[in-house]
Amino acid sequence: MKQKPVISLGKLMNKVLRYTLQVFNYTLFMAIVWYFSIQPPYRQLEEGQAVVTLSFSHAAELREACRRMSQEELLKLPPNMRLPTSCPRERSPVTVELFLDKKLMTRQVVEAPGLHQDQGIDMFHRIKVPAGDHKLRVSMNDDVKVEGPTYRFEKDITLQPEEQVLVDFNANSGGFYINILPKR
Repeated sequence: MKQKPVISLGKLMNKVLRYTLQVFNYTLFMAIVWYFSIQPPYRQLEEGQAVVTLSFSHAAELREACRRMSQEELLKLPPNMRLPTSCPRERSPVTVELFLDKKLMTRQVVEAPGLHQDQGIDMFHRIKVPAGDHKLRVSMNDDVKVEGPTYRFEKDITLQPEEQVLVDFNANSGGFYINILPKR
């Protein structure tokens, strides 16, 4: 017949004390987390500020067009690589400028990522601005063969405090457009 293990009074008190201290520690930790979740107060924007966000993805134009290879060029290549056309994959850098009330807020030149610089770029830039009436102008050049911007957008906007304007881009629909997001 098996005997029941006898728990000594010392071990029982040790277990009770350990669980009591664990409850106390967890309660103290949660109280500290709760306090710092509401204190000190934090505001992302100052009073009377709004946000203009430039955010889009775009694949720029190719740096060079495809070209037909001459007979001499083809003969220099191994037989398995003799394609009649050569199409470089490298894309143009993208230059974006954002003006607000004729003041340059940001100018970014982004090279295409990838091993052969052949992928599209992702752009995200956030600018805090005073609320009120503004003239927004965005321009972009995505083709090294063209001097000056290939896409332009201008619009008069009125920003309320804590409002966010999202400047987005879609080449298929003609270029830049804006979405005004309400206050949170």
